[in-house]
Amino acid sequence: MNKAKDLFSKPTAREQYARNFKNDPAAYARWEKSFENALFDSITVTPPYFEAGKFTATGDHIYTYNISLNPGESLRAEVQTDSLKPLVFIDLYRKKTDSAASYEQVESAEFGATEIQYETKQPGIFKILLQPEINSTSAFSVKIVKEPVYSFPVANKSNAAVQSLWGAARDGGRRSHEGIDIFAPRGTPVLAATAGRISSTGNKGLGGKQVWLRDSKRGNSLYYAHLDSIIARPGMRVKAGDTLGLVGNTGNARTTPPHLHFGVYQAYGGAQDPLPYVFKPSPPAVFIPKSDNIFLLATGSANLRKGPSTKAEIGSRASTNDTLQLLGETPHWYHTRLKDENFFIHKSLASPL
Repeated sequence: MNKAKDLFSKPTAREQYARNFKNDPAAYARWEKSFENALFDSITVTPPYFEAGKFTATGDHIYTYNISLNPGESLRAEVQTDSLKPLVFIDLYRKKTDSAASYEQVESAEFGATEIQYETKQPGIFKILLQPEINSTSAFSVKIVKEPVYSFPVANKSNAAVQSLWGAARDGGRRSHEGIDIFAPRGTPVLAATAGRISSTGNKGLGGKQVWLRDSKRGNSLYYAHLDSIIARPGMRVKAGDTLGLVGNTGNARTTPPHLHFGVYQAYGGAQDPLPYVFKPSPPAVFIPKSDNIFLLATGSANLRKGPSTKAEIGSRASTNDTLQLLGETPHWYHTRLKDENFFIHKSLASPL
């Protein structure tokens, strides 16, 4: 009956879960209150990020991570648990620009899903919230990565081939670089970074031999310049990986080594930094946690930080022999809880209790 109704009403994963607590609404209310309070947490991480730990039935915990996203980046958060596979609810919020502590929901994983993926069109701060079901006990790991929405536009090349970035001064500072330069030997194939239609080609102006590709999914225009030769033709439909031309140094690049000038233009936002659209980050460092404990003991006075980095904001301090609750760990940091706030403490400054 519920499944039939859900086809029309489309309840959220949390609304579906709430049905299990008609006879115990207080338990669900406490769980939901933890979720609401977590929107004010300020833990910040930088993908690629990996954390492992253990959900405990005695702790009503929720994991939150603030992350910065730019256009061209697709965020993916994935949770893995043990064979019992408890439910984990995954939600994504975006920080509103008009308030330091106000967020709006932009995505929510379906009931029973263990992954969420989101592509942003505007830069901003996003908050991932992971909350296990009530009374769950399970080992877990969370992986958070940012992936480019486009494939790399030069054959057999990758991040290291990018040597001139967005915003670099040109013509003695009279203009700035509206793209990135990807260096490769003359004649290297230049590839469609996404599926779309060739809107125009030509040999003109600063770009020399050039191709414009219209992204059929997002409406962006992709600009390929300084080609040695053009293979694509106007009106052609192409898929990602098709050859559009060959690397060269035509136009105003005649005095430079062969390279592709690659630009991205939004329909209503103008030129964008293309690097996030094609930059492929390294995978996160995956590891097996060393501690099966649920408490830590501070071994001395220690900074408690709002992220797993010595550059992260100091949120509080722990004194010698303070007891902290262990939420999870990264290769070098413990994710902990002290006095209803979440922090990170370096592993050299705490020991399992």
